[in-house]
Amino acid sequence: MSPVADADRTVSPWRLSVAPMLDWTDRHCRYFHRQVTRRTRLYTEMVTTGALRHGDQARHLDFDATEHPLALQVGGSEPAELAHAATLARRWGYDEINLNCGCPSERVQRGAFGACLMNEPALVADGVKAMCDAADGLPVTVKHRIGIDREESYAFVRDFVGTVAEAGCRVFIVHARNAWLKGLSPKENRDIPPLRYEVVYRLKAEFPALTIVLNGGVHTNDEITDHLARVDGVMVGREAYHNPWVMADWDRRFLGADEGATPSRDAVEAAMVAYMAGPASGVRWSHVARHMLGLRHGEPGARRWRQVWSDHTLAGEPPAAVSARASRARSGA
Repeated sequence: MSPVADADRTVSPWRLSVAPMLDWTDRHCRYFHRQVTRRTRLYTEMVTTGALRHGDQARHLDFDATEHPLALQVGGSEPAELAHAATLARRWGYDEINLNCGCPSERVQRGAFGACLMNEPALVADGVKAMCDAADGLPVTVKHRIGIDREESYAFVRDFVGTVAEAGCRVFIVHARNAWLKGLSPKENRDIPPLRYEVVYRLKAEFPALTIVLNGGVHTNDEITDHLARVDGVMVGREAYHNPWVMADWDRRFLGADEGATPSRDAVEAAMVAYMAGPASGVRWSHVARHMLGLRHGEPGARRWRQVWSDHTLAGEPPAAVSARASRARSGA
């Protein structure tokens, strides 16, 4: 029998989500994803607490109302700074604030946050407690790896989760790979450390009252189904970005939407053209269109369609004209 009742999995706000991805999941990407799936939980790119304290808050925090449910992911380690970020997340209307304890990049390590924080669970617990106090009921969640470098002991991640849970975190998003802090690039850290899903399953079995979400290496809806038999939720990253149509059936298949809720690719493209000409008209359309280049993945003529939307010599044309040109190219006209 599954460790999670079917009814509980169905109503969990974390049942399906798209991972926070630096330089990818900006507000234009999220608006696009929301045209494909209305109910999947979306996450911002990671924003550092320093940027929220000293930078342009509107640039980092503004979003379109259609993006809900939406979580703000932050990077930081100082409890006071994290509390400030949680206060901002509540004020700006986010549905969750998530602490990054999984990024392995050297830049993040120099800032003493990201995956290296797994070596300091007491510090993470202090930060989570400060965030919970400031969030005033807004869910505070943590995204982390299953180990650091060559440390593959289950006790390491179990004790991390247990310590942070005592501080008030009830939702853990677990990337089912170790983070190698030396010797691998962030890109290599997404592929080379082996996936160990059994560790995430074991966390759910040992902490049944917590919401445990699995992340890492998920590509198909059948894989999602298999994982959901063992954990509360699945977070998908690169597959959702490069092949966004994989999400088109999620609302109906996994999130309780009515039959017939699946959109058409033409309707999604039309919505994005309207967005480029309307709310995003102050942004170069190419900056928005780069996120939807996988929309036609698997369709005849997809490469020709993608080439048109990637053609920067068309920058002076309105988005509707580019869309028409792309449609003609896709059909071979």
